[in-house]
Amino acid sequence: MSALGKILEREIDLISRFLVSLEEEQVALKTATPESLPKIHEEKSLLVDELNALEIERIKQVGGDSQLTDRERMNVWIKAHPTDTQIETHWKKLIELASTAKQQSELNASLVKLHLEKTTQALAILTRHNQENTLYGSNGQAATFTGSRIVDSA
Repeated sequence: MSALGKILEREIDLISRFLVSLEEEQVALKTATPESLPKIHEEKSLLVDELNALEIERIKQVGGDSQLTDRERMNVWIKAHPTDTQIETHWKKLIELASTAKQQSELNASLVKLHLEKTTQALAILTRHNQENTLYGSNGQAATFTGSRIVDSA
């Protein structure tokens, strides 16, 4: 197998592992178990670093016009090497997995946003409740309302 084929295979393996991490992240977000998120984030970060390094290797192998996007370069390479069907198959698989990872990542981001909105709403309710129950004492300083008419009037 060519060097480019090996790089693509490694990229497919890494992005498949990245998808597993995204699925684990989604489960943690859906079940509201954030304690597993730091480990998942660390795994994802390592995989992204490895994927970025492989992308650089692949771009060096493919060569071509630096003005072209990564996809355009690969398409030019594939057209120039029509007999190497394995590269085209691997490339299509990689693009498919990358698209799935993007969709999964966007879904997870939506879940994070939803949790953040709920947390913000809860904090606003708690903060507003606290502010509504504030009175001023005889010294002019804010004093919280205790709920007891006798204590609060003294």
